[in-house]
Amino acid sequence: MKFTVGREVLGDAVAFVARALPPRPVVPQLSAMLIQTGPDGLSLSCFDYEVSARALVDAEVSEPGMALVPGRLLAEITRSLPRLDASFSADGEMVTLTCGHAEFGLVCLPAAEYPALPESPPPVGTVDGGLLASAIGQVAPAAARDDSVPMLTAVCVDVSGDVLTLAATDRYRLAARDLAFQPAEPGLRALALVPARIIVEAARMLAAGVPATVGFAADEDPAGRGSAQPRPAEGLISLESRGKRLTARLIGGEYIRYRNRFPEEFDCRAELPADLMIEAVRRAALIAERAGPVRLSFQPDQVLIEAHAEGRARAAETVAASFAGEQPVISFSPYFLLDGLTAAAAGAAAADGATGGDAEEAGGPNGPGDDAAAAAASSQHVAAREHGRIRLQFSSPAKPALITWIAAGSRPSRGGPGGPDHADPPFRYLLVPQRVQPRA
Repeated sequence: MKFTVGREVLGDAVAFVARALPPRPVVPQLSAMLIQTGPDGLSLSCFDYEVSARALVDAEVSEPGMALVPGRLLAEITRSLPRLDASFSADGEMVTLTCGHAEFGLVCLPAAEYPALPESPPPVGTVDGGLLASAIGQVAPAAARDDSVPMLTAVCVDVSGDVLTLAATDRYRLAARDLAFQPAEPGLRALALVPARIIVEAARMLAAGVPATVGFAADEDPAGRGSAQPRPAEGLISLESRGKRLTARLIGGEYIRYRNRFPEEFDCRAELPADLMIEAVRRAALIAERAGPVRLSFQPDQVLIEAHAEGRARAAETVAASFAGEQPVISFSPYFLLDGLTAAAAGAAAADGATGGDAEEAGGPNGPGDDAAAAAASSQHVAAREHGRIRLQFSSPAKPALITWIAAGSRPSRGGPGGPDHADPPFRYLLVPQRVQPRA
């Protein structure tokens, strides 16, 4: 085996595959990366029987061949290489990597017992990569991190004709995002439960304006297709775009009928400036104790955001807002509230017709301070959120509240709580309030 490849192309492909390597492999070979060269160029891949990743890149192949090398070591070496073309050659049990004046030798692992990469399941359709990455960043933080109920650690991928919906819940909040979708066949109805950590990783390979192909074995039962929510698919799901493919084993079990959880009417409604509200809640979260809430107290033209650390500190900040309703006070976990506010703002660019940039910075479902929250505050979203508003709707301090986005240029609502609303906003975030005792 002998080939030459650009350092940037190599680094991107190696990093993508290395992130799918298992942290604690059952056998040493599963921690390795398979290098293959042929007429189609260079292929880098890994597979641990649960997750597989493959990247195809252009390379000048002098001699086709195959080698199995330590995956994470190759990723570390690649990150440190100078910005020059890299040359690989295999001689017996050793692979030599040369880049400029740097040279490395990697001892090959035995490839005889390495598992063959799984075939891609049948495609169910395609979606714009930038929109899909944005939706993943909005929805995935709501998935549970505790795997005591595996279904709750999933992101539900729900195909209904030309609409793709992503949904996730951990019992305390429910996030859902609708996307335009091109199904493989008209009227397709299908559903799959994807591990949240896997779909977050898949978002890294997506880019705006580049189609992403989604594939899994859709339920062929006509009864399932005709129901409001079909049975979850079994087997594998694949996401493929830009020469990269990620497959993962789906989570089994019935998913909650999430569409029925969103109330159709609310008694109270507030419209809030996105940027000011996010920053105010973020500051209040510094004071709120670990399990303590932030309290929102509304007046017709403003909201007071408060947090207390008993006997130690207090935060209070007022933000201009419009409010209508009979229940002016509601409290939330500051971190769950921040996730909802930043997710709504993060999708502002997509909701306003912009697809955003490369999704390399998409985050994970890790709660406060995770990568998804950081991505939501990135520069591509700041301009959109500074001129847009958040709509918060609720009926009482004990019932779930709904967070949605109001696009820039929309006129503020002049009606009461039951006034005109967008029937189906693209992103919806349902959040359970925290009950707190009235302060003396």
